[in-house]
Amino acid sequence: MTLVLSFDCAVIGLGVALLRGGDVLAVHRDQDREQAARLLPVIAGIFDTAQADRRDVSMIAVTIGPGSFTGVRVGLAVARGLALALDVPLAGISTTTTLLNQLPKSSRLAVAAVDSRLGDWFCALGEKDKTPFLATTSKLVERLRGRPCVVIGPPAARLAAELVASGIDAKAEVVLPDPVVLGRLAGERGVESWRARNRDEGLPRPLYLRGVNVTLPDGQRRTVD
Repeated sequence: MTLVLSFDCAVIGLGVALLRGGDVLAVHRDQDREQAARLLPVIAGIFDTAQADRRDVSMIAVTIGPGSFTGVRVGLAVARGLALALDVPLAGISTTTTLLNQLPKSSRLAVAAVDSRLGDWFCALGEKDKTPFLATTSKLVERLRGRPCVVIGPPAARLAAELVASGIDAKAEVVLPDPVVLGRLAGERGVESWRARNRDEGLPRPLYLRGVNVTLPDGQRRTVD
């Protein structure tokens, strides 16, 4: 059966899971910092907990963003290295797609949201076109057109409150991207499908919706492509 190693560090903290045929063998979730230093030790611990051999991995799945620049780069760098070392396909799935698939069915429109930390939001709507986009609260209000919604993601409570203040019937579901959901999404598409995609398109790349915000030596901040 397919053994999938999946992990997310694109937003806050770290989530790692190991699944066989969609069943969870081991999972780790935290909201700590320094993912770059902790990711590989946590992955090693996941294999120890599951009593599994990394050489049996069929596929690796990772969130590709949108999210923090450092978190996305760390996750993808480790995922690429492991995929090449183990000679397995790499599934890259957006943070917002992972979040949208964590909600139970509802009559409300799902809004996946990640805080850009620059006064706006990385979003995706649970409609036919789930393409992520960047929006201020006011732009999101225009896009929702008064429809009742449920916001899912780490900043859900804050964004839902802002939407309510703007006249939108909004509820909040505060969660981080779930590595278990991520692994199952990758597994549903199938190992060979991802292998073909890697062959045709190359390994997954970061999904950024804007340039990177950097601090210059003189203390000024600038967004660069």
